[in-house]
Amino acid sequence: MNELGELLAEVRACTICAPTLPLGPRPVLRAKESARILIIGQAPGTRVHESGVPWDDASGDRLRDWMDVDKSSFYDDGKIAIVPMGFCYPGKFDSGGDLPPRSECAQTWHGKLLPLLANVKMTLLAGMYAQAYILGSKRKKNLTATVQAWQDYGPDIMPLPHPSWRTMGWQKRNVWFDRDLLPALRARISDIL
Repeated sequence: MNELGELLAEVRACTICAPTLPLGPRPVLRAKESARILIIGQAPGTRVHESGVPWDDASGDRLRDWMDVDKSSFYDDGKIAIVPMGFCYPGKFDSGGDLPPRSECAQTWHGKLLPLLANVKMTLLAGMYAQAYILGSKRKKNLTATVQAWQDYGPDIMPLPHPSWRTMGWQKRNVWFDRDLLPALRARISDIL
């Protein structure tokens, strides 16, 4: 087993925040050193927690549509690595929506994992948590402004909204997303893959 494989096994056995997880730990991520695209999202939902397959839900369908890739390419971890901000389902707010990703994952593991993905040519930042972590002070005043400034981040980083059902209304209000960003995203992914 190589260094990345050993580290992934360590991550998958992680129980750092087990006492706070309503469904217990089940780290969900995938990567190989040959991956050329990296997706950093938020954290698994309940369906992904149950299946153990990242983006195995309607959000994943929407993300694959945005990327214009089929499931076979999307789940080929030799092409696309998936390393979210939080690896386990974090639970829900009393009012409904999922809690933010647990900070322990990125703090503990990203600094070890991401350098081993040396062949990555493009990183997709799906949602504000990934954008805040990766872009830091380079992100704009809010998610919409950050995504709208996608060209400022060069061809190597693409900020995206999280592709949940809530984004459908956002997408209709921000016509530039379909008109300008998605064609550029799809062309870049096609070139890379």
